[in-house]
Amino acid sequence: MFTTIPTLLTWTRIFAIPLIAGVFYLPEATASVAEKNLAATVMFVVFALTDWLDGYLARALNQTSAFGAFLDPVADKFLVCASVLVLVHLQRVDVFVALIIIGREIAISALREWMAQIGASKSVAVHMIGKLKTVAQMVAIPFLLFDGLLFGVVPTHTWGVVLIWIAAGLTVWSMVFYLQKAVPEIRARNK
Repeated sequence: MFTTIPTLLTWTRIFAIPLIAGVFYLPEATASVAEKNLAATVMFVVFALTDWLDGYLARALNQTSAFGAFLDPVADKFLVCASVLVLVHLQRVDVFVALIIIGREIAISALREWMAQIGASKSVAVHMIGKLKTVAQMVAIPFLLFDGLLFGVVPTHTWGVVLIWIAAGLTVWSMVFYLQKAVPEIRARNK
């Protein structure tokens, strides 16, 4: 369970965090800003792809587990939140966006845990809004890490800023959606 191939891939997303952040602490003599940006971007993309790969392998190899189901979203949230904090530190993301994204992750994780305890986890199951939010984040973050012209044409900083604000909007929308789904269960428990 702890050392299956899918679970090990999930763990790599957690272990990737210090690597992505650490790149930006390399001395200028070791790597230029552009090289640091590229290295962090490539690492983020590779580690983010393990999210798809670990799920695929878990099903294909019949290695699904309760621990893997728990660890997978935790690893995703750690990778996203840590990357957003790195981007705040680099002054590429507004701290307000980081507060929205990280605050929502904490609030919805707590809500899902509570709903699972009362046997109502289906009412806060992943919805399309949450998936759209994740896609916007997973494109915005590498664009902002790269912070240059992709293929000499695409201004990744500009597109990254637009997408991270879209992700922030979807984050609020998805949080409201999940809270609305949970309210009937909450009211039923308080009677």
